Amino acid sequence: MSALGAAWALGHARRHGLIDVPGERRSHQVDTPRGGGIGIVIACLVCLLVIASHDTGHVGWWLIATGLALVAGVGWIDDHRPLPAWPRLGVHALAAILLAASLHLGGAGTAVCLVGFLLAIGLINAWNFMDGINGLATSQALLCGLAFALLPGFAAPILGIAVAGACLGFLPYNFPRARMFLGDVGSGALGYLIAVMIAIGSYASPGYDWPLLLLAPLAMLVDSGLTLLWRMHRRDRWWQPHTEHAYQRWSRHRGHAPVTLAYGLWTMLMIGVMLSAWGRPGNTGLAAFLACVTVAPLGWWWLHRRYARQTEGFGS
Repeated sequence: MSALGAAWALGHARRHGLIDVPGERRSHQVDTPRGGGIGIVIACLVCLLVIASHDTGHVGWWLIATGLALVAGVGWIDDHRPLPAWPRLGVHALAAILLAASLHLGGAGTAVCLVGFLLAIGLINAWNFMDGINGLATSQALLCGLAFALLPGFAAPILGIAVAGACLGFLPYNFPRARMFLGDVGSGALGYLIAVMIAIGSYASPGYDWPLLLLAPLAMLVDSGLTLLWRMHRRDRWWQPHTEHAYQRWSRHRGHAPVTLAYGLWTMLMIGVMLSAWGRPGNTGLAAFLACVTVAPLGWWWLHRRYARQTEGFGS
């Protein structure tokens, strides 16, 4: 379903001029159609609707499906006619509220609902920011989907499998050579789906193991979050497109495929830590989480320093 949706979107983009043109704020070198993520959205929406129709005692799945449709819908509009940042953020916030409401209806406390809300907004934008080189955003979501499907006690493994399968259907269009980009319709939807799976996984969390769930998308969170803070510190227009993420700097020197594969290897390592520490006695999970979130920012810093342009004056 995802592959067929991408094939249709490729023709649609060419007919309607939905083409990303190379420029100073982009990491590609040739004109490339966008919007291929619509196939991923359709496949995952179908999955959510199937789950909702079988889990008749919990309307939260319908709220989650509505949130996904909202995020994808505003992204689809933005792919056709760019929107200002604030209307898009408003829709993202509404989708995040729907996720928080679904958690509340499932019996979650106020703190968990708030975390779900913040995760949805953060991951939607993280996946959008990190969708800048071939295969990165799609492969990271694929690995996250598989990780959560394998998590002991995960309430909806079929959703993780569906996310991974939908990404696999689109990936040949985007990696190693990009015939098409996800577009905002796909990147935002993937971020929302990852937030949903983390929220679902928190129900299965034994003790204080729930922070381990953040290890699967850690590369995306660290690179997008620390780059955002760094640009705000420099008083740049942080809401505008740019090519200052660590993965973008690295790819200018090494190429897209090696960087995407390197990020994939890191994420597989983090997933291994997550699954190995999950459910262990004592504070093993918390210790593993703290160790990983200490190392990851150091890696981000090293990449920024190593691949900074000579004219930039990093940290000024």
